[in-house]
Amino acid sequence: MTEAERLSKRLIQLTSCSRREAELYIEGGWVTVNGQVVEEPQHPVTDEQVVLLPGAKAETQLPVTLLLHKPVGLGCGLGANSTQQLLSHAHHWSEDPSGIRPLQRHLRRLELLTPLETDASGLLVFSQSHAVQRLFKEKGAELEQEYLVDVAGSLDEKGIKRLSFGFSYKGTTLPPCKVSWQSETRLRFAIKAVQPGQLRYMCEHVGLQVLGIRRLRFGRTGLAKLPAGQWRYLGLNEKF
Repeated sequence: MTEAERLSKRLIQLTSCSRREAELYIEGGWVTVNGQVVEEPQHPVTDEQVVLLPGAKAETQLPVTLLLHKPVGLGCGLGANSTQQLLSHAHHWSEDPSGIRPLQRHLRRLELLTPLETDASGLLVFSQSHAVQRLFKEKGAELEQEYLVDVAGSLDEKGIKRLSFGFSYKGTTLPPCKVSWQSETRLRFAIKAVQPGQLRYMCEHVGLQVLGIRRLRFGRTGLAKLPAGQWRYLGLNEKF
């Protein structure tokens, strides 16, 4: 049996590429070992068949940001019943318009930047990008969020104005927000710096029963047609 060596070294022998090019090909998911994509340049190989796929590009892999449509009932922690179970290629939206090639490395070292309560659904943002992480930590409170809240009960124009202005929550005066009826049983909130439990508290405080909460948008980026339980990449030209 041939002595084991690094996959990158084997690729250099096969293609006469440079060491850096070999690492970039492998990290970009362009190299297979016995038909399986391997993304680690240090992966040991002996007699396996190593192939550089057609169209291979020696490009640096940028950190990615994922947008997930969280279903009701899943938490945002690390337990078995959490959104973490949806961060797999099996739940990648088949109609993802980003054009980004899915890689295993895209599912590692992701930080959840926009938690939601277990009984709420809608947009979650996971990111590997330090720039995106910094944006949400430093300026996340300035990004407008859009929610749809299904309710039971009646509310007059005075109640709508109360939801828009003059609420306090957990000892803090809330900034003004925009509230309107989407239908007879659904309210639309355009609001910033939402705290856990805040929307439910506001609605119940004006006599409404909350039946469901769904977050549609953060800043300029929203769910659009992304199905519940699936995720897509944030496109290179998309901004929050």
